Amino acid sequence: MTTIVIVGLLLILLAGVALYNRLIRGRNRVSTAWSDIDVQLQRRHDLIPRLVTAVDQYASYERATLEAVTVLRVEAMQTTDVRAKGQLEEKISAGLDRILALAESYPDLKANENFLNLQNELVETENYLQFARRYYNGSVRDYNTMTETVPSNIIAARFGFKQRDFFQKSSDEAANVPLVDLGTVE
Repeated sequence: MTTIVIVGLLLILLAGVALYNRLIRGRNRVSTAWSDIDVQLQRRHDLIPRLVTAVDQYASYERATLEAVTVLRVEAMQTTDVRAKGQLEEKISAGLDRILALAESYPDLKANENFLNLQNELVETENYLQFARRYYNGSVRDYNTMTETVPSNIIAARFGFKQRDFFQKSSDEAANVPLVDLGTVE
């Protein structure tokens, strides 16, 4: 009888260790996925001053939009809360949309090679950011599910595993920089 109890306790202990290790892997996957998002956000933040400078030469009367994006960039770089960062990044995307749309009003800007390169880099960064966001949100979903479902929620509560926030845009449309028809450079 005692052998059965000991074996049963060992099986419960092993199951607890396995669940704990799965929670650790899930938490680490979420952290790694956030790091991928952070890299893309930093890349985007590094492009903004160059884009603002390129556009500023052509559209000085759009100063309010340029300054707003610059201020949002600084604020987003200083924010560590995932939800707040997501909201700021949505505002940055909207501002970048307006800046890129300016090219339609300025033929010289549309033909500017520096601007075209910056626009391409920004579109590429936004695509990488969208992929990273989807991976992160999937990792958070899986991790949060483990912290909420039986029996892993018992281990999660006992060892302080907390739910993580999603990094969401209001829609997938907000995550994409619109493609502005720049025509051909002749």
